Amino acid sequence: MSTFDFVIVGSGPSGSALAAGLANSAAKPRVLLLEAGDHNEDRNLRVDGQRWITFQNQSMNWGYKTTPQSDCNDREIDYSRGRCMGGSSAINFGVYSVGARDDYQEWARITGDESYAWENIQRRFKELETFHGKTPDGVAKKYADPKMEDHGSQGPLHVGFAQEWEKDLTELLDVFEQVGFPLNPDHNSGNPIGMSVLINSAHKGLRSTAGDLVKDKLDNLTIITGAPVQRVLLEATKAVGVESNGTKYFATKEVILSAGSLNDPRILMHSGIGPAAQLEQHNIPVVLDVPAVGQGLRDHCFVPMVNTRSETSTGRKAFYGDKAAMDAALKQWQEDGTGPWAKFACELGIGWFKLAEQLVSSPEFKALPTDEQRYLLQETVPHYEIITHFPVHWFIPDFPSEALNYSCLLVFLFNAQTRGEVTLQSSDPDAPLSFNPKFLAHPFDRRLAIEALRDSFRIIKHESYTKDNVAEMAMPKGDSDEDLLEYWRQNISSSWHMTGTVKMGKKGDPDAVVDPDFKVTGIENLRVTDMGVVPVLVNAHVQAVAYVTGATCAEKLVREYDLA
Repeated sequence: MSTFDFVIVGSGPSGSALAAGLANSAAKPRVLLLEAGDHNEDRNLRVDGQRWITFQNQSMNWGYKTTPQSDCNDREIDYSRGRCMGGSSAINFGVYSVGARDDYQEWARITGDESYAWENIQRRFKELETFHGKTPDGVAKKYADPKMEDHGSQGPLHVGFAQEWEKDLTELLDVFEQVGFPLNPDHNSGNPIGMSVLINSAHKGLRSTAGDLVKDKLDNLTIITGAPVQRVLLEATKAVGVESNGTKYFATKEVILSAGSLNDPRILMHSGIGPAAQLEQHNIPVVLDVPAVGQGLRDHCFVPMVNTRSETSTGRKAFYGDKAAMDAALKQWQEDGTGPWAKFACELGIGWFKLAEQLVSSPEFKALPTDEQRYLLQETVPHYEIITHFPVHWFIPDFPSEALNYSCLLVFLFNAQTRGEVTLQSSDPDAPLSFNPKFLAHPFDRRLAIEALRDSFRIIKHESYTKDNVAEMAMPKGDSDEDLLEYWRQNISSSWHMTGTVKMGKKGDPDAVVDPDFKVTGIENLRVTDMGVVPVLVNAHVQAVAYVTGATCAEKLVREYDLA
């Protein structure tokens, strides 16, 4: 019972997509999927309108924090990761965005492997999803008009638009259009540039999670929850299984880590695979010195801007300020998935934008390597993002009830150049690593943060927006470089898009841990498959990228082992 063909560690989007791809192949290999957390089968954990607070459920979250960030006023920043069936897809904010086609062209260039080119990646995205593109009656096509050839209709992951929208959503999109931001009728076409209506990882008021990919009972797929993995079992430099709380599980073909950017390096290091100096410091025998393990951490970050609004401009206070209304809405949702919990904060505006002259002409941009400049100038690669209708009252302690009619815009910094790291801090294999993303440490990132916030003022200070304002709740003091940068330092949050700690590269690349086939260089029968390997910080909310990464690995394994 403890021997399988493939052992997969982690049930997040990558691990579940991989497990589904292998288990459903014609050869029906024996697949084991191990998850550190619980099964979390309670449907009430998947209320669409409450997806913003699921991460506060401590039993579903690893509860990580960053080290004090020296360029962010020494603040420790929330670094949540899902610890449950479905991984972080069960606790994230439900944004389903695939990024820019040029991101994947860059991935293919870095690895020399056309598996990662947009044409092949988009095919896998379409196989993964069932897209629900219907919008509420009366919504003009300029706001949302996806082409079905860019989407799938038979995949296990249900994504799309909410069936009801808050009344001020299209009004705010009109303001974006008035001030010169283009509207984009589909941010998942491969070109995200412009202001769109959000595609959610939800349908009919119910959050989709990676667990949906493996919910069918298959005789050849075994799922064990409550099974955190401490180390890979090795015979010399060959992976033969894993150990979880003293129990050993063996793989006749492959062990694949899909534990995420923050936990893959921990498992590798405690298996003796990683930077020799760190391993020796904590008395871990070195099997293979791989200095790149844990290096190269990248992430997206954001700040909020909040204004209270007039009583007639939103319907939030009447809902969020009335416990009886929320309780009644939950009962309605439990009956048929409709009502306010399938409406409020379920449909957002989302847009990705380029900063033309003000960024490209800056000394910080001109100091970047030529390849990076070229990539940042590609047609579909954005420099920052704005999200509207974020339910910020859940994130501010003692939020005043009289302020519940508010508008919150989030500004995200994209393509930051900082490379952080995750490092050992204990010989205990269950102890977390030390996580240091080094937010705002790079001069380009500081310039980008300043210019993104300044550019967003085109919206936040435009009379079509400000006419409904009552008071500022969270805004920069002014528009000088110093004021804008200080606002970032004091208010920055992680987007939980941790990437690149077990980086993929061409064979022989000293900064790479895995090759383009996900194989750990120097170790037989061991692969890593999740955001930890992705060599590009894709311009998206990266759960979609994690899904397609697992699907890509499954495709490669099915071909390599002739499972089709």
